[in-house]
Amino acid sequence: MEKLKIKYPVICEGKYDKIKLSSVIDGVIITTDGFGVFKNDEKASLLRKLASEEKIIVVTDSDGAGRVIRNFIRGIIPAEKIVNLYIPQIKGKEKRKEKPSAEGTLGVEGMTAELLYKIFLPYTGDVKNKLSLKKTDFFVLGLSGGDNSSYLRRKFCTMAGLPAEMSANALLEAVNLLFDEETFYKILEDVK
Repeated sequence: MEKLKIKYPVICEGKYDKIKLSSVIDGVIITTDGFGVFKNDEKASLLRKLASEEKIIVVTDSDGAGRVIRNFIRGIIPAEKIVNLYIPQIKGKEKRKEKPSAEGTLGVEGMTAELLYKIFLPYTGDVKNKLSLKKTDFFVLGLSGGDNSSYLRRKFCTMAGLPAEMSANALLEAVNLLFDEETFYKILEDVK
């Protein structure tokens, strides 16, 4: 089965969900780190910024925790920018776990590839040509690891409409998700 190219960023709960989704879809996948997004201002800001550019797809487990995370996202992003996808409630336990979840149902990671394929199929299409910069690129460009790096990051963030105090890692993730090469280097040139 060929991976589906998904045109919107996909938000899921955790790394095992991301691994499962990555086996089915080709696109941007961001985890909320479970309830970690509640306290992670950088992650919440990144989700807001993504939603300001285009819609986002939210897929969480069909349990109480998944609903809480979905409601949090609904609270920080306008409803018209969210595409909610739902997995069925199937009784069972994920292979990597010793016991079933509190509600005894499978999460995103427990879904079959075929089922996820059907759920995501309507959201295929052209995917923007995003950057794929690495940490070493940020170092070479002066955005991390240098005496002036935090100043350059703050200035870049301000000019790009991102939170000014983003860490190098958070900014790297945001840049790779939000910018094409021409836009990124134009802002960077203006910063320097």
